[in-house]
Amino acid sequence: MLNLNLKQYEAVNWNKPTSELAKVFWDQQWKQMWFPEEIAVSKDLKQWKDFEHQDTYKKVFGGLTLLDTVQTNIGMNEIAKHNPDLQEKAVLTVFGAFEAIHAKSYSYIFTTLCNNDEIEQVFDWVKKNEYLQYKANKISDIYNSIKENDLESLWKAKFASVMLESFLFYSGFFYPLYLGGQGTLRNSAEVISLILRDESIHGVAVGFFAQNIFKTFSKEKQDELKVWGYELLLDLYQNEMKYTDDVYAETGLSPEVKKYVRYNANKALMNLGLDTMFPEEEINPVVMNGIRNEGSTYDFFSQKGSTYAIAKVEPITDATFDFSFMEKK
Repeated sequence: MLNLNLKQYEAVNWNKPTSELAKVFWDQQWKQMWFPEEIAVSKDLKQWKDFEHQDTYKKVFGGLTLLDTVQTNIGMNEIAKHNPDLQEKAVLTVFGAFEAIHAKSYSYIFTTLCNNDEIEQVFDWVKKNEYLQYKANKISDIYNSIKENDLESLWKAKFASVMLESFLFYSGFFYPLYLGGQGTLRNSAEVISLILRDESIHGVAVGFFAQNIFKTFSKEKQDELKVWGYELLLDLYQNEMKYTDDVYAETGLSPEVKKYVRYNANKALMNLGLDTMFPEEEINPVVMNGIRNEGSTYDFFSQKGSTYAIAKVEPITDATFDFSFMEKK
């Protein structure tokens, strides 16, 4: 006899779809399964010894490690915990596991290229850099503010997650992509390209799940949340400009990085179904090579990277993110 005092738990049933595209995102993420040790980063050692801007490179990876740590330990966990749909919850849990792989990947690069003292210095810098800590705190506070059975705070957390994965990571992604595109430290850049492809899935998926919540709000509430979202983005953007100047000071690349940051801020807004904020700019072609396709976002339907395995890459167009066909069912 059922004890009526017990909470009734529901089992996830993948045979009965409860969330549009959840299975698509699930399947695609697992198709891209990879581990950092499968990339021969040690082949970069010869170039690394004579590389002029090691300090910038190490700081870039230190910053990325912190953001992925936040996303692993707080972001995906909190969003998944409060997400009502069980299939989406499963997808978000898988995403969290991949965030852990990303954080481990940066350590793998550090271990390969740097000695223990250098690694300790980088992680000490991470704790002391005010701009890096600001964005980590800003995003984490939103994650930790999700309320039980409250779709508004859940939407805000998903908005923040998209900002992190589709926007804030990219000031760090720029440098290894820029160098790798010129034949410098290419294997380390390959690790970043694998991470970037995962983050592209995460940004699109969480943005899509957020859009489904957004549709349930009244017009007045939607307008209110849009103001909140754009204010958050602007705040993060202003901090990101300072962070970029700080990290890239010795390279002279800050203007190029800032263009790339604005480009991806617009992509983050697109993932959320919102209007873009910044005008279109020409992005450094070395960085955009292989990931840009006429103003659209990244190819998250590709397989593993070029130095990992031969891949068949399907170009993404704006139509890739048109899910209106789902409404006809």
